[in-house]
Amino acid sequence: MIRARGVLFALLCLVLAPAVGTTAMAQDAQGPVEGTDYTVVEGGQPWGGADGKIEVLEVFAYTCGHCAEFQPMLDAWVRKLPADVRFEYLPAAYDPGNAFGRGFFVAKAKGALERVHAPMFRAVHDDGLLAHNATIDEVAWFLGERGLDKAASKAAMASPEVDALMQRAREFQLGIRLRGTPTLVVAGRYVVTPRTHADALRITEQLVARIRSGALPSAR
Repeated sequence: MIRARGVLFALLCLVLAPAVGTTAMAQDAQGPVEGTDYTVVEGGQPWGGADGKIEVLEVFAYTCGHCAEFQPMLDAWVRKLPADVRFEYLPAAYDPGNAFGRGFFVAKAKGALERVHAPMFRAVHDDGLLAHNATIDEVAWFLGERGLDKAASKAAMASPEVDALMQRAREFQLGIRLRGTPTLVVAGRYVVTPRTHADALRITEQLVARIRSGALPSAR
């Protein structure tokens, strides 16, 4: 009886396996599913404005371990983006006074983001150069280590211009109902809700393709 049951179970596995695979392929073929793979922000607008390109934006935090883990994968992905896609980073602005977010905006304004962004993650998570509660002085010191003027960076981090950017970032993140970092947002209105980092990039690519084809609306 035990052997018969074992044979029956094996036969059932053979019968069901193709069906399961077919279902998975069907789900992949239909593309991302609203409410499962992404949410929609009604009236959402791209952070960087409409310039004819499809914006992909990552909301991140330098103190976020998942963001640090995701960064190398994301960086490689961004380097291969087609010409009609524009990528943006946006620091999480839960706290308008956050020194890391302010340092990001200063580095970007100075055209130094490429030499600051990945090293900032390493400084927090690998090298222990910056604590999770680093001050403006400490982040300005790090920017100085990456070739920016320390005093000028410190002054810029406390400027009204950066105040306004931090406030705008906070409003954007409230608008998309940010639940955590890292979060990818497509065209300012499609918030990716993945299960894994690879999943996030797959869903993002599918959303971009659907916008490009006209299957999804986008404010470009």
